[in-house]
Amino acid sequence: MPTQLLRLRVNGRHEEVAAPTHWTLLELLRYRLDLIGSKQGCDKGDCGACTVQIDGRPVLACLTLAAKAETREVTTVEGLGFMGGAEGCHPLQDAFDRWDAAQCGFCTPGILMSAEALIRRLGRPVTRDEVRDALAGNLCRCTGYTKILDAIVDASERIHDAGEAASA
Repeated sequence: MPTQLLRLRVNGRHEEVAAPTHWTLLELLRYRLDLIGSKQGCDKGDCGACTVQIDGRPVLACLTLAAKAETREVTTVEGLGFMGGAEGCHPLQDAFDRWDAAQCGFCTPGILMSAEALIRRLGRPVTRDEVRDALAGNLCRCTGYTKILDAIVDASERIHDAGEAASA
């Protein structure tokens, strides 16, 4: 089976890893880099459990060839706490905890990555409709999404307020 050596940044760290040429980014992350936060759900791009970010944009890792991440910045849910230079719990993770937004937790990593990209892209508090649109590709089988939406809106307000306080 042919392999390739890939050079990429994952969660801020330079990585060089050999992988079969047919592997997806999800396989590379889970089976070579031991980053198991991104979940292997449907393998068809229907559930969003595998959502990660490449250069800040959400992508379905189960549909993205690992080679497409060559020389790019990949962020997984494990790296979420390091985004923006801060180490620890990201405001989205904190909000999911406070709002009880994670049930079984299988969908949560993909939802967090999609939500973070939305909040960062808009640079202001998000609306429930914006969150619904951004999460259209993320399937949660355990909840009615109400707590998820509430948590994301709350986190976006806290992120925005913290940004305003820092710039004052």
